[in-house]
Amino acid sequence: MDGSQGEFEFGAAPLEPSAVRRFLADNPDFLRSDEGLLAELGLSVATGQVIEFAPMARVHAAHQREAEQRQLLEEIARANFTAQAQTHGAVVDLLDARNNSDLARRVDDIARNRFGLAAGVIALESEGLPPAGWRELVEGQVDLILDGTHRLARMGRVPTALGLFCRDAGEIASVAMVRMAIWEPSRQGLLAFGSLDPEGFTPDMGHELVAFLARVVERTAERWPLL
Repeated sequence: MDGSQGEFEFGAAPLEPSAVRRFLADNPDFLRSDEGLLAELGLSVATGQVIEFAPMARVHAAHQREAEQRQLLEEIARANFTAQAQTHGAVVDLLDARNNSDLARRVDDIARNRFGLAAGVIALESEGLPPAGWRELVEGQVDLILDGTHRLARMGRVPTALGLFCRDAGEIASVAMVRMAIWEPSRQGLLAFGSLDPEGFTPDMGHELVAFLARVVERTAERWPLL
């Protein structure tokens, strides 16, 4: 290497990184003047003595975004898998109920212990007393709480639903509710879950898993008709 002439001679010995570094340090114009080499390295000359690494930075940023998106998808997949596994376990718990009172207790246990919620309740429109542990509703109250005659479910902050939950459930901040129809003739009811987190349930969330549990509760409750 002759720094005064700006030339680098390749001998028989392997090229060492330290030699390349010394050459570039001794000949700073070498890299700036070779546009082809700059393009291969993903670099460009800005103004003055500045070499931009923007192309390489953009590639790195794109790879970073791709990695973040992949991580997000993996987290969503794991969360969905966990929710489905917990739901399947909840179904087994519900099917093991011995009577309607035990069914209501199991709904609350599932909410608290499987899903980390504040409470879970079964509510029923009934002229007489509902099964022990169920919340009593008057005729038309299901439509009122769901805010619609034909509405199947409702998620989010619902002030009219707060009375469904006992005081020991804490300050319910969001709910997930699904309409039920039990026995013949059909009686309107609700399966409701309450969360202390205002973002625990939001209106844009899907209600498929809650609706699935509601169908299980319906079929299980019909084992023991009301007298």
